[in-house]
Amino acid sequence: MNALVTGGAGFIGSTLVDRLLAEGHSVVVVDNLVSGKESNLAAARATSGDRLAFHQADIRDAETQKLIAGAGAEVVFHLAAQMDVRVSVADPVYDAQVNIIGALNVLEGARAGEARKVVFASSGVTIYGEVPDADLPIKEHAPQRPLSPYGISKKAFGDYLFAYGTLHGLASASLALGNVFGPRQDPHGEAGVVAIFGERLLKGEECKVFGDGSATRDYVYVDDVVDAFMRAAGAGSGIYNIGTGIETSTKGLYTVMAEAAGVNKEPIHAPARTGEIERSALDYGRAKSDLGWEPATLVPEGVVNVLDYIRAHSA
Repeated sequence: MNALVTGGAGFIGSTLVDRLLAEGHSVVVVDNLVSGKESNLAAARATSGDRLAFHQADIRDAETQKLIAGAGAEVVFHLAAQMDVRVSVADPVYDAQVNIIGALNVLEGARAGEARKVVFASSGVTIYGEVPDADLPIKEHAPQRPLSPYGISKKAFGDYLFAYGTLHGLASASLALGNVFGPRQDPHGEAGVVAIFGERLLKGEECKVFGDGSATRDYVYVDDVVDAFMRAAGAGSGIYNIGTGIETSTKGLYTVMAEAAGVNKEPIHAPARTGEIERSALDYGRAKSDLGWEPATLVPEGVVNVLDYIRAHSA
């Protein structure tokens, strides 16, 4: 298979690139390196020969549409995104430029290049918004009522994918991801709480919990997410929740990570953040039935892997 991965130098994208190359596929990576890192592709470049091509390009640029169209990809994995809820609240125009206009450039490039399928990284935390406690874990038929511009943009692109299937016969699958964590996640900035906690704990620094720490997320390990992308490339259509079905509170996550890091210190607290969802967990039954997918690595094991990775790369 010839595959194209937008955001392929990022945390999830580069892990997907590694998996694609390991299975013998050829990969074109498109990434503007705003949050992605070329170092994430170093091992892939060293072992893949001419099966890996990298283009530093921004999906907002119309020329990138032509690049994607000319890549000859059978499957386009679209992971490039503005991915911070708070950035979307502060600058919704920028969020839409990346997550809607940029995504449409990707979609038009895939259509013009006669790709067989587009597999999209959506957000299971934000597209559904707040749901009644009785409806957790969330199923795909739940109403999508996003509460942030980021969630709105992810929902909107899912609607575009449905329309392109009807209008142009372009197959697609949207993976509504839980909170993805694992090695290579960036500990700098505000996104990626597992990576942030991990680095700060190992440095002996204080960790910050927003609100009272009771907000929950469905933490899903990056290798499991990549497995879902691979399966969705060959089967299934529409939206799939990719999570564990398990709620983990921020306070509970900190406790697990502090214990694994050998730290006996309480976190500090800060005001809750605007636009954040209070509780989230995803029912993955449809992914299990259609794709044969289910999570293999849960939080306790996964955070140990993250801490090991940070220790190995701290130098």
